[in-house]
Amino acid sequence: MTATTRLTTPFTARATAAEILDGVDLTGRRMIVTGGASGIGAETVRALAGAGAEVTVATRDPGRAEALVQEFAGPGVGSVRAAALDLADLSSVDAFVAAWEGPLHALVANAGVMAVPSRQLTAEGWEMQLATNYLGHFALARGLRDNLRAAGSARVVVVSSGAQLRRAVDFDDPHFEREQYEPWSAYFQSKTADVLLVVGIARHWAADGITSNAANPGYVMTNLQRHLDDDTLRAFGVTKDEAGNHAVPDYFKTPAQGAATSVLLAASPLLEGVTGGYFEDNQQAEVVAGGPDARNGVAEHAVDPVAADRLWAYAEQVLASR
Repeated sequence: MTATTRLTTPFTARATAAEILDGVDLTGRRMIVTGGASGIGAETVRALAGAGAEVTVATRDPGRAEALVQEFAGPGVGSVRAAALDLADLSSVDAFVAAWEGPLHALVANAGVMAVPSRQLTAEGWEMQLATNYLGHFALARGLRDNLRAAGSARVVVVSSGAQLRRAVDFDDPHFEREQYEPWSAYFQSKTADVLLVVGIARHWAADGITSNAANPGYVMTNLQRHLDDDTLRAFGVTKDEAGNHAVPDYFKTPAQGAATSVLLAASPLLEGVTGGYFEDNQQAEVVAGGPDARNGVAEHAVDPVAADRLWAYAEQVLASR
């Protein structure tokens, strides 16, 4: 099934990741979750390992995942291990890929950064948000392609955002060399690039038995918001109590609810053979025009096959020139 046929599921927007996998046995499945030590990523790991999978948490600081590793150290469930990965450092991506052995049944590209206050560049000259959210995951998936192929029926899940509605990829100035850097514009672009990665995988790797879909977790309070000041958080409806704890509005999800769509795409039998789609609230989203007034769905510019191929070729060129 391709993205032209919208898929519906029996799960509500408030379903948790564990509820998605109720009755699903993932014993023998090997999976990677980037940024899986906290927030939505940690709940993704819990659900997958709880259903029997062998899950690797790929994170800049493996020590932060120790509690998760110990949580699944006993018998009767899946297992969790941690490995170092810095998506903004392609040498780190190369080392992670080189250390991986055997088949890979699912790669969940969950890690990301948001609204980095100032323009920062990687060693390759890529703007940090585009590099972390897109290029690092592109390099990781490409490096693990043979492992995904060896699984026979593998899935790549890319965590995007409703932010993709706001901005297309600027191929003339993707790293803000001419346009003045603006944190949110860079974030919007990177989340569009994430969806285009999914479209690219669907177009280029279908013959390998690899499917790929994008997930919008919805509003969830996690470490992703670490760069946001109090005024910005208030604009999202987030306030602080007298003790300094954040209070979120009712439309925010818990991390376990935010992880549900990722888990649906990574492991639910309902998604077998589905590729090239964008999902929110556990349903495949409608393709819309995008723009400042759009609230739901996936923007036309984020699923444009021409843009997907152009971005794919651009990333291949960068990696080849290293």
